[in-house]
Amino acid sequence: MKEISDILKAFSAANSAGKKTALATVVKVEGSSYRQPGARMLVTEDGQLTGAISGGCLEGDALRKALLAINQQQNKLITYDTSNEDDLEFGVQLGCNGIVHILFEYIDTSKSNNPIQLLQQLEAARKDAVVVTLFSINRKSAQPGTVLFYRDRVSISNTEFDYILSDVENVIQNKTSIIKKVEVDEVIYEALIEYIAPPVALVIAGAGNDVKPLVAMASLLGWEVTIADGRATHATTQRFPQAKNVYLAKPQELITNIVVDNSTFFVLMTHNYKYDLALLKLLLETDCNYIGILGPKTKLHRMFNDLNDEGITVTDEQLDTIYGPIGLDIGAETSEEIAVSVVAEIKAVMSGKLGTSLKYKEQKIHTATLVV
Repeated sequence: MKEISDILKAFSAANSAGKKTALATVVKVEGSSYRQPGARMLVTEDGQLTGAISGGCLEGDALRKALLAINQQQNKLITYDTSNEDDLEFGVQLGCNGIVHILFEYIDTSKSNNPIQLLQQLEAARKDAVVVTLFSINRKSAQPGTVLFYRDRVSISNTEFDYILSDVENVIQNKTSIIKKVEVDEVIYEALIEYIAPPVALVIAGAGNDVKPLVAMASLLGWEVTIADGRATHATTQRFPQAKNVYLAKPQELITNIVVDNSTFFVLMTHNYKYDLALLKLLLETDCNYIGILGPKTKLHRMFNDLNDEGITVTDEQLDTIYGPIGLDIGAETSEEIAVSVVAEIKAVMSGKLGTSLKYKEQKIHTATLVV
């Protein structure tokens, strides 16, 4: 979501300056690739790039193709075969051994529901959404491009797509993107039906100096950070300019001020045992799937004992959401190292991974987008 947000900001600036733009989207990958379907990059007519469609190896040629799409005001599909060892530019030097199909879309601001306007709908609410991009591997065919935005059983598009809505609903339910062949006006296309989750909301209870590097790293990833603390001297926007919200609040006031959903992650690091305990008690009543608690195991066991004394039994399901001591085991000691450990653990939980070294992974790094 951060990449899309950056693209929307870059487009706004370019549009205000009267610059024409094109959107490059990875729509299909065969084999290995640095980026997966849904990766995007905005290109302005003066060559400014926002986002990424590869690790940097394709951007140079992609810039030329995007400028061509802008000049011709047409959508274009370009295929890069990085598995061809005879191709000196895109073959053996990359070592990716994959075929990457990239769609270049000219952004016509005079047309309603152009690709940027559809992507802008993502920022309207913190809810799951789907974006559909139609393309054809046959480069001579028309390339419809980004055609549909869908959320809460409401669709916004530049044409009718009732025939694909059942697939869109399944993608939202399964939270997994797919690629499917569809027929439009007797022409066969492929549709990237892309699931897009809302941005991560990281709520940090605590406003000490050790929180600052955690806020900086989370902000770098595009996470929406909320800070809460009971100390007026610490809970200030001056101390945390990168945070979206800074609350001087007690635990109950904090819960009242925020929305807890599947993309909300909590970190308890106030260094105030009673504050952390009170907040943990409240969080056990929510659907939060990650509660990280700074401190040793003895602190966590003490919290469970105190909750038990109040007649509150932490269930096995609730235990699965509590991570204490917080963070991956990387030998972290300094606040910066701990921040790396915490952010990595949250990302692992978010992705359903264990956070182990890729060195020992026998399968592909990325799960391929399902072609149905």
